[in-house]
Amino acid sequence: MKHKPGIDYQGRIDPAGKAGVNSELDLHALTVDEALPIIHGYLNDACLAGLKEVRIVHGKGTGALRQVVMRELKRHPLVKSFRTGNRFEGSTGATIVEL
Repeated sequence: MKHKPGIDYQGRIDPAGKAGVNSELDLHALTVDEALPIIHGYLNDACLAGLKEVRIVHGKGTGALRQVVMRELKRHPLVKSFRTGNRFEGSTGATIVEL
């Protein structure tokens, strides 16, 4: 699922059965400035939807987006923990977040 400016991630059906919020947020092709408000809104909505774990896909690229994602996760009050994805979850191109 690609996210472009002006396109919201909501309204999708998650494979786990949680309506409205997907358990994965794909930030490919977004700049840091575009991604920041999406990350915060997504985490809030995921928590309200009862999701306990989500995956944020930021890609490998230069690592700039990954660094910003991790910085924001450290600050976010709803985030219990986070880690880099394992090789089956996207490796360094994804971050797994526990809410």
